[in-house]
Amino acid sequence: MTVNVMTTKEVTKKIFNKEELFILDVRNESDFQDWKIEGKNFDYLNIPYFELLDGVEGILDQIPTDKEVLVVCAKEGSSVMVADMLSEAGLTISYLEGGMKAWSEYLEPVKVGDLNDGGEIYQFVRIGKGCLSYMVVSNGEAALIDATRMTETYIHFAEKIGVKIKHVFDTHLHADHISGGRVIAEKTGAQYWLPPKDATELTFDYQPLEDGNDVIIGKTAINIHALYSPGHTIGSTSFVVDEKYLLSGDILFIDSIGRPDLAGKAEDWVGDLRETLYKRYSELSEELIVLPAHFMIIDELNDNGTVAQKLGTLFAKNHGLNIDDEAEFRKLVTENLPPQPNAYQEIRETNMGKINPDLDQQREMEIGPNRCAVR
Repeated sequence: MTVNVMTTKEVTKKIFNKEELFILDVRNESDFQDWKIEGKNFDYLNIPYFELLDGVEGILDQIPTDKEVLVVCAKEGSSVMVADMLSEAGLTISYLEGGMKAWSEYLEPVKVGDLNDGGEIYQFVRIGKGCLSYMVVSNGEAALIDATRMTETYIHFAEKIGVKIKHVFDTHLHADHISGGRVIAEKTGAQYWLPPKDATELTFDYQPLEDGNDVIIGKTAINIHALYSPGHTIGSTSFVVDEKYLLSGDILFIDSIGRPDLAGKAEDWVGDLRETLYKRYSELSEELIVLPAHFMIIDELNDNGTVAQKLGTLFAKNHGLNIDDEAEFRKLVTENLPPQPNAYQEIRETNMGKINPDLDQQREMEIGPNRCAVR
């Protein structure tokens, strides 16, 4: 039979469309349990590659013949070999091009909506890592928010739609992934902005992003307002774009809230987190569409692939916004924490410019799921 190649873009489309897919993941069990490709209608079988070196006959009865089958490994090579063996056994099989390494790095741009006076806002969904970044476009100019290290994706997209990147923002100093903000600014001549309270150890120049900053994108009145909203980090800053969208960084997610411990300050910052969520955000319009910097679970994706919800809906449905007792809230965000992101200290130091890991080291540092939230 045939062995086909399935790209990360094709798998992403299946997730967005809620299609069926059977995934044979041949990584070690611990790696599979920690992080896998998630889809609403995906089924899984995890058999480590080394258990299949003598053949696949023992698992043939576990492989369906009535749906697409995708073999996945860390970097591609092992999945090709297993796919070949399954093909020789008479099955039509695909393998994931680039493996989980490619899955971790893939970005899918999705249009969120139009701006009031012309222009658009796009969300870049890093489907394998749960990271979300944004491009605000108006009159031939663009601003990027929370860009990942896959810098060429943003630069090529800007070229494709005919806009020049003028500003690059990070809502805070990231601890779970390496920011592409500084590199994009260097490549495009854009200004790089970061909250100054998160920038005390930076080794490079930046524009201080402070409460009350308005940055004009294009010739129309597209204003990005910096709303100081500490909690995830001491400098965490939200943006209200066009009085329509709330870019909440890692403070507020669709189904969860930000964790305050990645700089070792959980007890110190939990009060700030509550103040931001329960006071600052409550003073905003409930019609604002919340656009977070991460998602945790595949259920947070809308039918069009975006991760977005009205602020009023989140105040009604998000558990983290509905804890009246302050002691209970404090317990949730200081004791109910998931494991910390892999290499988060090294990622923070990279984003400060203190260390400069090569590409392979950066990939290794980012391996694993998003762990920026508390549910």
